[in-house]
Amino acid sequence: FEQLSYWGATVAANICDTVPYVGVYAKQLLLAGDTYNENTVPRFYILHAAVLPVTLIGLLIVHIGILRLQGVSELHFEDEPTDGPQHFDFFPDHLYTELIAGLVLMILLSVLATIFPATMGPQADPLTTPEVIKPEWFFYATFRWLKLFSGTFAVLSMGFIIFTMFVWPFIDSGLRRLTGIEDISFWIGIVGVFLLVGLTTWEALVAH
Repeated sequence: FEQLSYWGATVAANICDTVPYVGVYAKQLLLAGDTYNENTVPRFYILHAAVLPVTLIGLLIVHIGILRLQGVSELHFEDEPTDGPQHFDFFPDHLYTELIAGLVLMILLSVLATIFPATMGPQADPLTTPEVIKPEWFFYATFRWLKLFSGTFAVLSMGFIIFTMFVWPFIDSGLRRLTGIEDISFWIGIVGVFLLVGLTTWEALVAH
């Protein structure tokens, strides 16, 4: 471990530990023990190289399956023509579109990783705490949220938000019946994006 990675993972493990009932088990699962040991690095490798990719692929398959079964909810405008094609074939149209988008992203990320490779910082020292532990920029919003609220509430609320995102299709149908607004989820999503960008910008300004 480098210094930043070591202490960043320490903070993440301690955050897991604040979750009632299951927190201590989550921390042990993450670190392969109560504290850092010789099994921690292999555990992180398995998590990032096997568990997360397989999980994401499974979720992607479920997502595409539901998308094909339920269709896409699109914004409709008053002057929009309605006599266009309403069907998008899975093969070859949808499959090729997904493959091309995925390949473009992989090539772009590979080029960026080659031009701006990750570098190792100072060697990890468990006895020396860095003055400022900063997460990667894509964790800024989460980091700011953890600063705004107490540990247990912040962690549980983030878990609740993630759970809400998974069950949103059921919430969406209820909201549309309750409000009569067909695009209610779109506007709630806009508010969510502004909140995410706002928290990220706030933490970026504080961090730098």
